[in-house]
Amino acid sequence: MSTTEPADLGEGHSPAAWTSVIIMLAGFAIGTLCFWFDLAWGVWASAGIVVIGLIVGWVMGRAGYGVNGPKYVGKHHNE
Repeated sequence: MSTTEPADLGEGHSPAAWTSVIIMLAGFAIGTLCFWFDLAWGVWASAGIVVIGLIVGWVMGRAGYGVNGPKYVGKHHNE
């Protein structure tokens, strides 16, 4: 049986990435409901929420909470 190097699991698994994705998922969910109920203002507002999610992720990454940031502590998974 041979051993292999574990894959680097740090790509995208950071507080900045998770926060950004959660905000954008909420925006898409709200936008879907507003589209379903024919609320044009809600669809546009949810598009703004998605943009805010992108900005929050970028700001958090620049503040050091990204994958290579000094405030990020990665978790290593042992199998």
